Amino acid sequence: MKLPRVRVAVSIDGLPEHHDARRKPATYERILKNLEGREVNIHWTITRPMLSRADYLEEYVAFWSERPEVNRIWVSLYTPQLSEQSAEMLSAQDREVIASELPALSGKYPKLLMNKGIARTILRPPSNPDDCLFSKMSANYSADLKSRVEPCVFGGTPDCSQCGCAISSGLHWVKSIKLAGPVKINHFVQSSINVGLLFNRLRQHSTQLSRWTHDAPKLNSKPPADLVQIQP
Repeated sequence: MKLPRVRVAVSIDGLPEHHDARRKPATYERILKNLEGREVNIHWTITRPMLSRADYLEEYVAFWSERPEVNRIWVSLYTPQLSEQSAEMLSAQDREVIASELPALSGKYPKLLMNKGIARTILRPPSNPDDCLFSKMSANYSADLKSRVEPCVFGGTPDCSQCGCAISSGLHWVKSIKLAGPVKINHFVQSSINVGLLFNRLRQHSTQLSRWTHDAPKLNSKPPADLVQIQP
């Protein structure tokens, strides 16, 4: 907690009946106890079972907004892998409901990080990793801190058409913001990437930055054989 410019994010995937089912062995009560006296962000991944009750979204946001330890609440939507069929997956109608309700809740609960721009991105996410600013601007590693996770934080073959990553959504919205006339934030980002590529080529021991080139990992239609699916 004392590290400067560092914020700890804790994943709380729904109310206890959903979180503990996804995070076995049950961790909800342990999290509540360990949060006491600290300051964190809460990261919430919405899955389809959470939409079976009309007031579920507000109940979640209200509970965590009242906790003094919580600084901000991030929201992601469950992102499946290509060809996945699971109970967690959201339908297009589910995404419409979420995109409609969350901006209204952010007005009532200021800790919730959501606005209409991000909500629109939930309905129209980046089409592929090359279109995703978060994928291009982040390097992701597994727990051994050596193995790279590609093509983005999800790894494997994520279905970009159903992406719900909180950071991806936020940056996809931000890059479209106009600064002056036709100039958007994305123009500055791309210029920065081009400068980085140039300096990298001039280095004696250059590093292959695949996420900044057309050689970035491409998605294919065949999901990993060891894909784990949560059954209803």
